[in-house]
Amino acid sequence: MKKTTGTDRTITSRWRPATQAVRGGTWRSEHGETSEALFLTSGYTYDDAQTVADRFAGNAQGMTYSRLQNPTVGMLEERIALMEGAEACRAQASGMAAMTTALLCQLQAGDHVVAARAAFGSCRWLVDNLLPKFGIATTVVDSAVNEQWDAAIRPETKVFFFETPANPTLDVVDLEYVCGLAKAHGITTVVDNAFASSALQKPMDFGADVVAYSATKLMDGQGRVLAGAVCGSQEWIDEVLLPFQRNTGPNCAPFNAWVVLKGLETLELRAMRQSENAVALGRFIEPRVPEIRHPGLPSHPSHALAMKQMRATGPIFAFDVGSRSKAFALLDALELIDLSNNIGDARSLMCHPASTTHAGMSEEARAEMGVTEGLLRINVGLEDVEDVKEDLDRALKAAGF
Repeated sequence: MKKTTGTDRTITSRWRPATQAVRGGTWRSEHGETSEALFLTSGYTYDDAQTVADRFAGNAQGMTYSRLQNPTVGMLEERIALMEGAEACRAQASGMAAMTTALLCQLQAGDHVVAARAAFGSCRWLVDNLLPKFGIATTVVDSAVNEQWDAAIRPETKVFFFETPANPTLDVVDLEYVCGLAKAHGITTVVDNAFASSALQKPMDFGADVVAYSATKLMDGQGRVLAGAVCGSQEWIDEVLLPFQRNTGPNCAPFNAWVVLKGLETLELRAMRQSENAVALGRFIEPRVPEIRHPGLPSHPSHALAMKQMRATGPIFAFDVGSRSKAFALLDALELIDLSNNIGDARSLMCHPASTTHAGMSEEARAEMGVTEGLLRINVGLEDVEDVKEDLDRALKAAGF
């Protein structure tokens, strides 16, 4: 592979984010292709036995096996790291592979994790079920209350784990405070940034150590593939994460990496426009629903904090219509907006978290998080927002609003 200026950090670090999203991490073969090449290979061949030995010993650069290196995946990792402002990145098979890897690679029996109580259902499953199986204690806190993070720290606390804005309640974490608190106690912060992406929010600018992603969401942006990513310092990625990933294999497929690379080229444009559409739609329905949870609206308790930490507040918000029957009546009346539990898509999507993304949790756990029977989560897409308003207006009327 011919590594062009797209991988020269002395050059790419000077580029602005929009340029990095299009050209960062570009490796070209001898053919000089403009679009990144797709390398569908599980292994590699070598000129001689000593080359193989040197590569496996770490004494020579080069590919050894696609569970460890792949040119297409490598390009994605470089580009995400550049956009995030991180030293390094490792791509993963999915968002949950990224979250699981980011936690398990650094924890062992006897450690303690403090996590946000409001989180994607599978992330809460990691905290509530998986980590305790391995003797790792966990405490969940109201992530929007700074004092609760401080009160939950123990001598054996190793990790703070949270997402902001949170899924699906849109709780907003004070990144500067929580990351600063963690550093003062030698605790590693792992931030799930999937609701925002680096186009809208950069947790490392506020002191986060590790940023994890479901690249399935905004990074792909068109509902095509599963992928994930974990960003951190070069030392942490190489010495903490990589040994776990090398031996457990939660790797991103080259084709999926290529698709996400194409998605990153338009990430900022999509994220900003979808954020604008989401604010417009939120303002439209706010007077008609019992409760709306939208960090882009002044009614959100952490609106000022969200505007401080984020360029825009993203395409996703939630609102409560009071009961499951009303939520289902609204969903069944939609004509344009699709019923889907995905987010970050260019299409407008809506789901009922209590019966989908958080269905695997107990009723008590959902209540603790604020995932009520009437809560609906919407991903606002790139359609004409007036069409989305008309569709939601019709559905609200059908549900009695």
